[in-house]
Amino acid sequence: MKLRIYTSFYYLILIACLDGCQPKAAEKGAASQVSSPGLRASGPFLTKDEKGNPVLCWVQAQDTAGENHLLMFARSKDGGQTFGAAQAVPTSRGVQPHDENLSKLLFKKNGDMLAMFAVPNPNPENSYSGLVFYTQSFDQGKKWTKPRQIAQDTINSIDERYFDIALLPNGEVAAIWLDSRKNTPQEGSSLYFSTTQGRQGFTTEKAIDRQLCQCCRTDLFVDSQGRLHAAYRAILQDTIRDMVHLVSADNGLSFSPRERISADNWVINGCPHTGPTMASGQGSVHFAWFTMGGGSGVYYTQKLEGKPFGLRQTVSQQPMAKHPQMTSLSNGKIAIVWDERADNTSEPRSWIGFQVRNADGAVQSHAHLTSNTISATHPVILPVDNSQVVVAYTQRTGKSSEVHYQLVSTEKAGKNVGKP
Repeated sequence: MKLRIYTSFYYLILIACLDGCQPKAAEKGAASQVSSPGLRASGPFLTKDEKGNPVLCWVQAQDTAGENHLLMFARSKDGGQTFGAAQAVPTSRGVQPHDENLSKLLFKKNGDMLAMFAVPNPNPENSYSGLVFYTQSFDQGKKWTKPRQIAQDTINSIDERYFDIALLPNGEVAAIWLDSRKNTPQEGSSLYFSTTQGRQGFTTEKAIDRQLCQCCRTDLFVDSQGRLHAAYRAILQDTIRDMVHLVSADNGLSFSPRERISADNWVINGCPHTGPTMASGQGSVHFAWFTMGGGSGVYYTQKLEGKPFGLRQTVSQQPMAKHPQMTSLSNGKIAIVWDERADNTSEPRSWIGFQVRNADGAVQSHAHLTSNTISATHPVILPVDNSQVVVAYTQRTGKSSEVHYQLVSTEKAGKNVGKP
C-alpha cells in the first residue's frame, strides 16, 4: 500500500474578503487563559462531566522548549465562568499537538473517564502517519490505565487519525476514526467504528465506509432521540471531496447508506484540513462545513425528520473561513463558531466568528468574538444554558500558542447585525 502525502491548499486562496461578509464585532476583553503561562498549548476541546459541569481539555508542552506534551483538563463549577486547577493525563505522554486532530475527553454517566489522543507513527509508507490511543480513569482522574491503541488489528493499522467519540444511550462510548486499512487501491482512508464494553475499553471494530478524505476531522453525534450520526468528508467519483452523513438507530450495530449533505462538487487534489460539525434541533439535525465547491466559505444546512437535506446557506463567505464547530441549546437555537482571516491588518491574523440561528435555521445574530490584534483559530463550543455558551480556541503569537476561553451570551453578541 502506497499512501500519497497531501499538503495544505490554503496558499491557493486569495486573501480578500467578499463584499457583505463583515459581521459586527462583539464586545472584547472577556477572554481568559486556561493553559499555563509560558508553556506552548493548543487544541482545546469542550465536554461535560457526569454532573453536567463544563470541562475543557487541551494539549500542553511541559517545558519552555515546547516538548514533552501532555493532555491537560480543567473543570468549571460555575457554568463556564472560570475553570479550576488543571490536571494532567500522565499516560498521554507523547501526544501529538494538532488543532484539527483534537485530543478528547469523555465522561460516562458513572463518572468513568476516557481520554483519546493521537501519537506520531512515521513509517516507510507514510512519514506523517499517526496512531490513536486511549486511556481510562475510574477515580476522577487520579490514576489512569496504560494507553491502548484503538484498533484491534494493531499490525495492519499503521495510520489512524481524525477521530471522534460520543456517549451512547446505553452508557458506552462510540468512536470513529480514519484508518489506513482499505480494500481498494484508490486514494483515501477507511472510516472505522468501535464501542467500549464496560471498563474493558474498545473490544470490537468494523469499517463502516471507504474512500474518505485523509486529513479532515470527523464528527460523531447522538441526537435527542438517541440516534448516532456520523459526518465526514468523502472522496466521491475519485475526485470530489464533499461532506456525507450516515446514521444508526441501534447504537452502531448497523448504519444507513451514506447521503451527501450538499452537492458542492468540490474537485481538489489535496486535503482541506477542515471537517464538518453537527447539532440536534427540534425534529432536525443541523450541519456546518467548509467548501470551495460552488463558492468558498463556511456553509450551513439542516435535515428535517423524514425530509431531504435543505439547500445550503452561507455562514461566512470569507475565503479563509474554516474549522466550523456547532452546538444546540435547549431552546432549539443553534450557535456556530469558526475562524477566518481578520480584517484591517497587514499581518496574517485570524479571528473567531460567531453566529446564532433559530430552530428553523434563520440567522439571528452574527459577530466576531476576538479582535484583529491577535490571531485566534480552531474554536470549539459548548452550551451552558438557554442563553450562554463557552467558546475556547488556540491563540497564537509568533511561535507561541495559548488556550483561551470565553463565556458568550447568545442574546447579546452581535444581535441583529443582518447579512453575514
